[in-house]
Amino acid sequence: MPLIIVRNDITKMKCDAIVNAANRTLLGGGGVDGAIHRAAGKGLLLECMKLGGCKVGAAKITGGHKLPCRYVIHTVGPKWRGGGNNEKEQLESCYRESLCLARDHKCESVAFPLISSGVYGYPKDLALRVAVDAIGAFLAENEMTVYLVIFDRDSYQIGGKIFADIQAYIDDNYADEHMRLSYSRRRYDDEAMPCDLSVGAAAPAPCVSMSVEPKPLEETMTLEEAIGCIDESFSQMLLRKIDEKGMTDAQCYKKANVDRKLFSKIRNNPDYRPAKVTAIAFAIALELDLAQTSELLMKAGYALSHSSKFDIIIEYFISNRNYNVFEINEALFAFDQNLLGA
Repeated sequence: MPLIIVRNDITKMKCDAIVNAANRTLLGGGGVDGAIHRAAGKGLLLECMKLGGCKVGAAKITGGHKLPCRYVIHTVGPKWRGGGNNEKEQLESCYRESLCLARDHKCESVAFPLISSGVYGYPKDLALRVAVDAIGAFLAENEMTVYLVIFDRDSYQIGGKIFADIQAYIDDNYADEHMRLSYSRRRYDDEAMPCDLSVGAAAPAPCVSMSVEPKPLEETMTLEEAIGCIDESFSQMLLRKIDEKGMTDAQCYKKANVDRKLFSKIRNNPDYRPAKVTAIAFAIALELDLAQTSELLMKAGYALSHSSKFDIIIEYFISNRNYNVFEINEALFAFDQNLLGA
């Protein structure tokens, strides 16, 4: 999965590089900056002293020292001054310059904090949007695994309106489905398991047969002929729809937030069965409607259900024709659900 949002301590991330939200001196400070310097040891400070500081929006690189990474990329985020002083452009530059440094040093994985969202006062929901957009733009042209590391729930916010809209959509559909299931279970209990409530009565055994007679394919059809009637697989349908949409393979798997190596496995194995989050990610990349999404999922043995908050959130975005996988993952993360991609 090229962009992964995780809840963790960035100093414990095992990847090629971690990004430090530094100050201009690069000599340590509070928050993420102080935590990284403490975990890396004195060697990091000594190396930073030779760099001559760093400008806002720029980035410089050092070794990882005692951290579980090869490099530390130091970038200086903007202080929030109301939004009219190029803060957004400077923050975008932090991510872009850091990612370019990571690429130039052959890094395959890099972990970012949410830059400027702490003592520098950048509103967390706006900082998150800049981070996701900037990282997404880089990944559209480059192969790399990027982690956005969130330390705690208070450090993570998606836009208030979209959060409220999704919550309302979940409340409307999830609650209705569970009421329906509860009613169905009560009916089944009443009809299938009548009981004598008199004192000393023995507990009754279920008395309803659940067997269903299967519908035959064709009375004269052999096993070989039946197997030959199997419809196209998930892989075959996916590749057909990529062609129908006029997309390249790379355009599709990048829009799906899927790793190139996994896509290669799917392409080369017609019988490959992906995880549900991967299958849905491809439906999002192809911008399928709900009926088409259900058809693609069925090829992998899955379905969307109102018994699942994850499925309802996916339905919400597809119904609103929002096919930005990174925005969808922001919402899934906010509601403690699995993320799309692989």
